[in-house]
This record gives sequence, C-alpha cells and structure tokens, in this order.
Amino acid sequence: MAQQYRTAQDIRSERRIRNNRIRRIREIRKNFLLLIMTLCLVITTSIAFSSFRSDAKSNPAKETYRYYKSITVSQHDTLWSIADTYMDEMHYDSKQDYINDVMHINNLKNDAIYADAHLIVPYYAEAVTTP
Repeated sequence: MAQQYRTAQDIRSERRIRNNRIRRIREIRKNFLLLIMTLCLVITTSIAFSSFRSDAKSNPAKETYRYYKSITVSQHDTLWSIADTYMDEMHYDSKQDYINDVMHINNLKNDAIYADAHLIVPYYAEAVTTP
C-alpha cells in the first residue's frame, strides 16, 4: 500500500476551495436575508398605504363651521320648533342642549318667546369656498 502524501500546494488548494465555498454560502445567506427584508418592507409599506387610502375613502372629512343667523319668530314658533329646524345632531347631544345654547346667546331667562321677536340661532354648515 502506497501512502499518498499531500503536498503544500494541495493543502493550499483545498483551503482555497473550502474558503471559497464558505464565502459563497455566506453571500447566498446575505442575499437571501436581503431579499426577505425587502419583501417585508414592501408588504408593510403596501399595507400601510392601502389602510391609509381606505380610511381616507371611508371617512370623508367634511369640515363644518358654526354660523349664526338672525331669525324673526313667527306666531306658532317655539324654541323646540326652532331646534327642529336649525339643530345639528352631530354637534349637540339633545334638543335641550341646543335650546340652552340659544337661550344663552340671546340672554333669555326662560324658554318663552314671542311673535315678531328676533333671535340669533347657531347652525353648522360646510365652509363656503369660492374658486
């Protein structure tokens, strides 16, 4: 049986082959992780963008402002009928809240109003914009 002796050149060649294989494996792992991170970033960004767009579509933010109007009380008007006409349920919890607001604005001590009296009533509407 003849033993084979490895020369220094063979040993260097084997090390170089092993080191190249290790370097390729590391490079493949690095590229795979980079691909996974990129996919995660793309997915996260697209989910965030689509949820932002869906919120924008489902909640059209109509900005309303409070305005005041001077009205003349007619013969059969009451503060309740005025509340039916001008109250906005989005800004007042109840008709009584609206009536209390009207009484406060007009310095009324009670809810009695008379024909031909002038009242200032609040109402809410979208902002009027001119092009």
